[in-house]
Amino acid sequence: MRAREAFTKHDRHLAARTVLDVTRSLGFADRSMIWLPSSDTVWKTLRGITAANIFSPRGLAALRGVRESKVRDLMGYFRGRDGDVVDIRHAVYGCMLSLVSSAFFSVDVIVRENVTIILLDVFIAGSDTITATVEWAMAELFRNPSEMAKVRAEMDGALGGNKSVDEPDIAKLPYLQAVVKEAMRLHPAAPLLLPHKAVEDGVEIGGFAVSNAWERPEEFMPERFIRRGDDEVDLWGKTFEFIPFGSGRRVCAGLPMAERVVPFMLASLLHAFEWRLPDGVSAEELDMSQKFTIANFRTVPLKAVPVVVS
Repeated sequence: MRAREAFTKHDRHLAARTVLDVTRSLGFADRSMIWLPSSDTVWKTLRGITAANIFSPRGLAALRGVRESKVRDLMGYFRGRDGDVVDIRHAVYGCMLSLVSSAFFSVDVIVRENVTIILLDVFIAGSDTITATVEWAMAELFRNPSEMAKVRAEMDGALGGNKSVDEPDIAKLPYLQAVVKEAMRLHPAAPLLLPHKAVEDGVEIGGFAVSNAWERPEEFMPERFIRRGDDEVDLWGKTFEFIPFGSGRRVCAGLPMAERVVPFMLASLLHAFEWRLPDGVSAEELDMSQKFTIANFRTVPLKAVPVVVS
């Protein structure tokens, strides 16, 4: 597959960035690990700090209680608006800002000169991508009520009368995990995974051929991941037809947080509430267009009505 060749054989050669004019005008392109070439010593330092501390497995495990608390605060926000129309993106984004802030400011190894450099990168990697993915997953479930019913049935069977969802519960919900992956497949958090640029000329990747990777690719079909086997397709860019967070040395720094938070937040939203669209809005008419930005947000924010599950 061409993606495998690009992210393995040619990973080092294609690991630079084409810096957008608007990014350069903001004055931080030469200090951001998002835009710096991976060969740059500053990029290596910033990436190392982020991977080893902010988004490290140990750091994320230590903050599990914080994540659960922030998500439950989000559920409390929606309970206070039972029966009212809410802006899902706005609410989820507020939760993510609080959650990522907790992760960032719990780290004591970030020296003063690196704080402002890392801060924006971490918030983009952690907040925008997760918010966009949760919103898209909810929108797809509204558009596909049979899949919504399957998720609810799975949760009823696995969680029983539990009042809330805990992070470890996600392991009992393979269909919900497949829903998350399918939402990521259809709506990658970063639509171009931030553009890669060849460091040198002469890189050839199979001519211009593009292979077909998915059956009925434009349809929302979580079952495709169940059929393949859940362990066979992860988010880390090893299955090259499914790389929502990129692959190789440029894989999204926020991926470790996203793979924990997205299914946990989605499960919490579906477990605590019955959801319906506002009066006058049908699932068939739901606007599914997207903005062409670094984070793949919907053009029209998703608004819905939470109804507390009694």
